[in-house]
Amino acid sequence: QVHLVESGGGLVQTGGSLRLSCAASGNIFSISAMAWYRQAPGKHRELVAAVTKGGSINYADSVKGRFTISRDNAMNTAYLQMQMNSLKPEDTAVYYCNCILELEDASGSWYFNHDNWGQGTQVTVSS
Repeated sequence: QVHLVESGGGLVQTGGSLRLSCAASGNIFSISAMAWYRQAPGKHRELVAAVTKGGSINYADSVKGRFTISRDNAMNTAYLQMQMNSLKPEDTAVYYCNCILELEDASGSWYFNHDNWGQGTQVTVSS
């Protein structure tokens, strides 16, 4: 119901910066929250930063003060960005855009759908 496409990954040296973008199309009015996750080789996928429809923002402790998440809408597309500064080798991972949808089922009950992911974009920080 929502299609997510990430962009902006790449290779950068320690201390450098990158800006990730995610474009969400489709039923964007059902989006309750958007987030960035990352997964490094051999590790579990982890939450990096999230922003709710109401504007509440949360960051993983490891990125606080270095990463900034932002969200805006334009026409029929929702955009999620993340400015990443002072990058470290441990930030190397595949970064995924995620959104939580608030949906109504056939009986009129509301529920949250968390399983909406982009294809991922590689971020590599060299030491």
